[in-house]
Amino acid sequence: MALQGLVRCLVLVLSLGLGSPVLAQNATVVSIGDGDTVRVRFRGGVRTVRLACIDAPEMAQSPWGRQTRQQLQALAPIGSAVELRSTATDRYGRLVAEVLRGKRNVNQALVSSGAAFVYWQYIAGCDRQTYSRLETQVRLQRLGVWSIPGAITKPWDFRLLQRPGAQCLCRPGLALQSPMSPSRWSKKQVCSPRPSPCVASTACSWQWGCPGFVDRSRFA
Repeated sequence: MALQGLVRCLVLVLSLGLGSPVLAQNATVVSIGDGDTVRVRFRGGVRTVRLACIDAPEMAQSPWGRQTRQQLQALAPIGSAVELRSTATDRYGRLVAEVLRGKRNVNQALVSSGAAFVYWQYIAGCDRQTYSRLETQVRLQRLGVWSIPGAITKPWDFRLLQRPGAQCLCRPGLALQSPMSPSRWSKKQVCSPRPSPCVASTACSWQWGCPGFVDRSRFA
């Protein structure tokens, strides 16, 4: 018995260390916040859940933010029963989790439809290969947020540009390209000719060494 208890403890420690989900809990959707936030009732209380491993357009990114929120509401309607597969608790006290309704993974559904991006910086605890495959497919199909060449401004970049002191300076004829960059920390970003700089693209995002652009790394 003591040995079995020790084995259970080791399994739990290893699962935590590998970033695997450590909580699976049934809940009921109470409300929808934005495209990647819901409030649920479980364990006798109400908790805010940040959908793990994805990042949806901000509500200010019209019409994308509103459309993603509507899709989330269709996938997880108010009053519906869902399963939470928690990966962490964030600095705001929100439960970070994958949300499942029946056999459908809501987080993955938002990515596969082009309603949200994979949040590569916080992919730990999720199935990296599945998320990568889904995002590659929707990017090639140019659906949703990928319908614009290079995709719309990534939500993490959009939030960054709302900070005091952030600015977007573009030289005519140039825009930022980020082919297959796995995360915003990748420096595999290059400048190349584009006909419409700074228009619904990643032109005003992380820029290293591009002529006519501002180095935004100091805003990290």
